[in-house]
Amino acid sequence: MDKIEELLTRGVANIIPGKAELEKVLRSSKKLNIFLGVDPTAPRIHLGHGVNLRKLQQFVELGHKVTFLIGDFTTKVGDSSDKESERPILADDQIEANWQTYKQQASKILDFSKAKVVHNSDWLSKLNFSDVIKLCQQFTLNDYISREIMKKKLENGVSIRLDEVLYPIMQGYDSYFMDTDIQVGAADQTFNMQAGRSLQKKLRNKDSLVLVNQYLTGTDGRKMSKSWGNAIWLDDSPNDMYGKVMSIKDELIPEYFTLATELSMSNVQSTMSNQNPMEIKKKLALQIVTELHSDKASVAAQEYFENTFQQKQTPQDISTVSVTSKNIIDILVETQLASSKSEAKRLVEQKGVKVNNEVVATMNYELSTNNSIISVGSRKFVKVELKNG
Repeated sequence: MDKIEELLTRGVANIIPGKAELEKVLRSSKKLNIFLGVDPTAPRIHLGHGVNLRKLQQFVELGHKVTFLIGDFTTKVGDSSDKESERPILADDQIEANWQTYKQQASKILDFSKAKVVHNSDWLSKLNFSDVIKLCQQFTLNDYISREIMKKKLENGVSIRLDEVLYPIMQGYDSYFMDTDIQVGAADQTFNMQAGRSLQKKLRNKDSLVLVNQYLTGTDGRKMSKSWGNAIWLDDSPNDMYGKVMSIKDELIPEYFTLATELSMSNVQSTMSNQNPMEIKKKLALQIVTELHSDKASVAAQEYFENTFQQKQTPQDISTVSVTSKNIIDILVETQLASSKSEAKRLVEQKGVKVNNEVVATMNYELSTNNSIISVGSRKFVKVELKNG
């Protein structure tokens, strides 16, 4: 399989208008203008974003012009394409804080010496109301609300803010402003990327293309998401990253080898020929940590996992955190074992929380012993010190 064929097939869900059209331009001498956009709705980038970043890197290696776009302006609206509820509106200072380390995180996969970084606030913030009206005239509301996720929202009485309707137009304008040949994104971005393709055709009479990549499944079996607590983050520590990979279901192993590593497909097939899922998964975790950290870090992470989790030892380097509340839900949030009270409640409901190795069975559980060890799953531990204890 040559590099172009791998780019066109590995992890690819769809190509618009088609594979043949993209292959034709890739095999020509033309240098293409390609971009991927990421909205900084959270301060971290996860392994699911890595699928698109790897595709960008493939374009880099073929000598094309690649742009990594930080959607600091589109984040003001927030894309609800993959959500059944409204996106929260973030303050400007939070948006700015979120994207500060995006390039650093993405550089684990994308070579920024051969790619550039832009922010769409540089052009979207300069559009006046007349410009926005002209852009809106290129689209219909019918197209927007005919999408399955939007129909479901309307049927369930979920609000769709008017600014949310503008989101695809904003992303489409990104593509038009940068005069892109190819947009790269995940399946939930297909409608938005089509908006860019439409503007290129209507306003510039240019045929552009869309490359849609497959989703990476998160640790809970749903699509990996910044807001669902199921992500493996690019800046996770080696130990956390290794442990999270080891927690995925066995049936996801081929998907993770294909979408989350640079291992050749022939090597993937060779590795998968081993009939022991645990050993295959260890090789997967080792590969991912090696690529995103180092050989040394991956070996140490594997030793840590084997000593701590396979042999069911309690880690020796547990941090101690002082808390103000004795309630288990409050404690999980205070110690950052859960990102919110709703996540904490879900963890308790799923019997995933233990105090001194005993499962917590109720939301009303209160800690009675100082210096108790609280664990979430098999990877997260913290020693709790009661401030009034």
